[in-house]
Amino acid sequence: MVTQPQPFSVVPKGLRGRILNDLKMHQPLAANELAARYGVSANAVRRHLKELEAEQLVQYGREQRGKGAPTFAYRLTSSAEALFPKRYAEELTEVLTYLEQRGGRGEVRQFFDERFQTQAHGLLARLEGSTVEQRAEAVVDLLKELGFMAEWTSSADGGLRIAEHNCAMQAVAERYPELCDAEADFLREILQADVRRDAHIPHGCNACEYAVSAATSKPAAQVAGRESQ
Repeated sequence: MVTQPQPFSVVPKGLRGRILNDLKMHQPLAANELAARYGVSANAVRRHLKELEAEQLVQYGREQRGKGAPTFAYRLTSSAEALFPKRYAEELTEVLTYLEQRGGRGEVRQFFDERFQTQAHGLLARLEGSTVEQRAEAVVDLLKELGFMAEWTSSADGGLRIAEHNCAMQAVAERYPELCDAEADFLREILQADVRRDAHIPHGCNACEYAVSAATSKPAAQVAGRESQ
């Protein structure tokens, strides 16, 4: 099962918006790959890509994919990335800087832990007795509300994968990775399972991806440990 992230209203409407949204989730993509998604000709997509390139929203480069000639594939520019939600980065960074100066990085981590615990309290009460899939659905719904363009999928090993295609607080996460560590612990608590982060937007990945091992599911009270990455 896959829950599909929806385009955000700050992104242009129509096919141009769908192109930007799909590049955000799956970049790099070639014109023919985008065309196949929409059931239109590659030339029709190229016209939109040319307009988006003129507006400095997309850029292209050569991608070597197996044998044969390189393919021209498109990515978002930093200007396009700015169209997607970024939640109060400057204001929050100022608060965190103050906390760090007052009590060190431990106080920063406690701040994030308390914020996630507020979210966890309501979810845990509502999800008592739920399956890991139902818990993943609830987590993804919350993350989408917060601007993280999240989805979850079943994995071949019987577990799950959760992906966040947009980091709504990327500038904060790059300066204070304690945010990402607290998020991983939050996921462990809600999903009641082992959670491992395999990809990380602040490290240059297209998404933050978490592997959820349902086979090691455990009561929330026993979930412990911090994200070491």
